[in-house]
Amino acid sequence: MKSYRSFARAQRAVLAMGVALAAATQVHAAPSNPKPPEELAQIPVSMLVDLGSGQVLEQRRPDIPFLPASVTKVMTAFVAFEEIDAGRLPLDRRFQMDPETEKEWWAKGSTMYITRNDRPTTEELLHGVMTASGNDACIVLAKGYAGSVSAWVEMMNAAAKRIGMSRSHYNTPNGWMDEGQTYVTASDMVKLADAMIMRHPKLYREFSGVKQYKWRDVVMRSHDPTVGIVPGADGIKTGYTLEAGYNFVGTAEREGRRLVMVLAGSPTYRIRDAAARNLLEWGFSDWSARHLFDMGQSVTDAKVQDGAELSVPLVTDREVHATLPANAPGRKVTLTVHYQGPLKAPVTKGDRVGDLEIAVEGLAPGHVPLFAGADVAKAGTLDRLRNGLINIFR
Repeated sequence: MKSYRSFARAQRAVLAMGVALAAATQVHAAPSNPKPPEELAQIPVSMLVDLGSGQVLEQRRPDIPFLPASVTKVMTAFVAFEEIDAGRLPLDRRFQMDPETEKEWWAKGSTMYITRNDRPTTEELLHGVMTASGNDACIVLAKGYAGSVSAWVEMMNAAAKRIGMSRSHYNTPNGWMDEGQTYVTASDMVKLADAMIMRHPKLYREFSGVKQYKWRDVVMRSHDPTVGIVPGADGIKTGYTLEAGYNFVGTAEREGRRLVMVLAGSPTYRIRDAAARNLLEWGFSDWSARHLFDMGQSVTDAKVQDGAELSVPLVTDREVHATLPANAPGRKVTLTVHYQGPLKAPVTKGDRVGDLEIAVEGLAPGHVPLFAGADVAKAGTLDRLRNGLINIFR
């Protein structure tokens, strides 16, 4: 009996030691990065980015071109936003559908049901584009403003080039099937979403994430699978054709964190919708933010050549943070500023002049843009004299 008890005590001691060693191993081992939702395995293209850090939290084939279908309409809305905020396209401007367009696009796919007797405004057409996904709304806007569909498409491609969408091309305003001439990538769509949200916040809030909008006797409804379901979700656009599958560019904001997601080629809308909701929730729950800079805060100063000032502050256009796994909030964060310097005067306030690189231990670095925080005029004679004296006594 004594030997049995001794054996039992020894066995319990060994087991306890094993548990203690396992616990110690768990504490000291570097925690792994969060695993994304299982539904993504069924979707060919996916991406999730935190705009406040520029960090990619999840990606699958981010630079492989795919057919966007109605996700194309995000660019049509963006071009309209650019023209509106530039003062060239009033929201109350009225448009008319010509007979040729009515014949071609009446009730063709997703539609706003515009007739030649209607006079929709820019505002109404944009709700038709973003909420109803109206193919006809895109064509009426394109022809009415640019004079032709091809001229509007040129504006779309020019806008894509301006914001760095280097692997995308547009051939249609609405994403109707065109034998693959319209294509985008997930990484490019994140750039477009970023530009839409950051450059045109008021218009974005007005036209994105609207679940229902009534125009004339037509009640237009959005197919967005996240708005009203995922807290903080506010857009942007779904898309579907038989060739493209089920696509979605979505976003949500919580407590200063803005996530943008791209899903493409899903075999069913149920898989896409579940993946969209779960991916956003995963991005917020399994990842945390370490605050770095407030919006508009100076990150550093950049040297200026031949300027009235020797330097200019570089500022952010958003709240900036490092994104870390929620199970490893203490990981090392390294910041690096990139710009081609010295900057040459004149420098205009708001010019994008560089990037802030945010590198979290164990993760690929992210980048957020940096902008000139002030105007710097070209140096005059007195400015050059003063700057020379400052340099001498530094």
